[in-house]
Amino acid sequence: MSMFKNPEEMSPAERWTIAFTAVFGAFMAVMDTSVVNVSMPHMMGSFGSDISAITWVATSYSIAEIIMVTMSGWWSALIGRKTYYLASFALFTAGSILCGTATTFSQMIVYRIIQGIGGGALIPVSQAILRETFPPSQQGMAMALYGMGVVLAPALGPIFGGWLTDAWGWPWIFYINVPVCVLGMFLTARFIHDPPYLRRGIQSVDWLGIGLLTVCLTGMQVVLERGNDEQWFQSPLIVWWTAATLVTLALLVVWELRSPEPVVNFRVLKDRNLVLGSVMGLVFGISLFGTTFVLPQFTQNILGYPAFESGLVLAPRAVCLLLCMPLAGWAFQRVGAKPLVMGGLAVIVFSYYELMQLSTTAGFLDIIPPLVVMGIGMPFMFVPLSTVSLISVDRSMMTDASSIYTLTRRVGGNIGYSLAAVLLDRGVAVHRVHLADHISELSRTTQDYLAQSVHALVAKGVGAVQATQLALALLEKQVLRQATMLAYNDISFVFGCLFFVLVPMVFFLPGRTAIRTLTGGGR
Repeated sequence: MSMFKNPEEMSPAERWTIAFTAVFGAFMAVMDTSVVNVSMPHMMGSFGSDISAITWVATSYSIAEIIMVTMSGWWSALIGRKTYYLASFALFTAGSILCGTATTFSQMIVYRIIQGIGGGALIPVSQAILRETFPPSQQGMAMALYGMGVVLAPALGPIFGGWLTDAWGWPWIFYINVPVCVLGMFLTARFIHDPPYLRRGIQSVDWLGIGLLTVCLTGMQVVLERGNDEQWFQSPLIVWWTAATLVTLALLVVWELRSPEPVVNFRVLKDRNLVLGSVMGLVFGISLFGTTFVLPQFTQNILGYPAFESGLVLAPRAVCLLLCMPLAGWAFQRVGAKPLVMGGLAVIVFSYYELMQLSTTAGFLDIIPPLVVMGIGMPFMFVPLSTVSLISVDRSMMTDASSIYTLTRRVGGNIGYSLAAVLLDRGVAVHRVHLADHISELSRTTQDYLAQSVHALVAKGVGAVQATQLALALLEKQVLRQATMLAYNDISFVFGCLFFVLVPMVFFLPGRTAIRTLTGGGR
């Protein structure tokens, strides 16, 4: 007999305990996507790897995770959602322990794949559990809680990762998962149960679908995460993986739509609200993960911050996200999705406009206000989208729909990383050429700068000839620094413009009356 209770039958204590348990899993899985970023230089020393190779520590986890995210609905039907969730928690914990004990680069890659396989289910299943735990009138608050897990985690990852690495060494970014995951498994076993309406049982295994999905998502991850380092389509590796990704994607969609028991249920995309929310969530993912990648790079490369302080720059945004998520959930129940999403878009665009104004002389207090503004705006976009995306989906397919929605946001995150890297590299090259055109031996400004530099160097005991060479090198360094700063400003401009694309879509979101009708129907 199922111990599952409908939301109306739960006491507030039961409801919030289940919600806390579900957010636990999503938070841990998402944070491990970004927590390793600031620790990679330390891992390079431990494993004797270069920067190009060490990035596979993040890539291998992402590939495994994103494949399991997509297959979560299928696995839930095969072995039961609670069993799948518990098994994923256990595998994620085991992978974390193994990663901390890795002594070679190849071991680390294998262990990160294991960890990613375990972490993949924790995100979409958590969202589905939260949707079923809260009554229709509190769905906005449920998605606010979910947002506190999946949106806060990328922002807090670099902070925790930097602190743990500096204090105890990089293995502790993995060991710290163990007690948290053990608690999560205990709470899951005790309080979470499968609802009776979930699809159960698989008559036949869709092996072809699994194979096509694996090749497609692996290829996509390799192209997005390695493309910039490999000079994109100048590399045969990227060309081959791009072709493999496109071909297998086309075959996967055709095959899965014809399969009676698909490993990826594309049929849920008949729901207009899910499609709208997923497309808008894609852009949200580009922005969130793109800035999570760019801002620590900016503070380290331009402002000279150490690893922990560069991660700490994201703290104000994380605090505002934490504070505003419940407020956005409360507001959604009263004004609906359209005004909140439109307002959130306006605030986020303004924050990017402010980030465009930064310069090489920016201090900590110059960076804080735009990030605070962004942290205020993001919840008012994320909560309505997460709620509306699944509001009209049949609850028997909730895990399938949640997987698709999570997948688009994760793909957006990977696009955000790649887009930021491409814009940075291309921007530095373009701006450097433009700035160099304005530097000439005939220019009075250039002559004055070189003369002052030579004078300062000679005053410190440097020979005249060497001082002239050093002055030219300093000038080149200044040009490169300014070009890099302008490239970072370009990234803020492009990310801000992306949100203008979403404005027409806002008008297609369900209105307040439609939302009340859907939630009142008890879906």
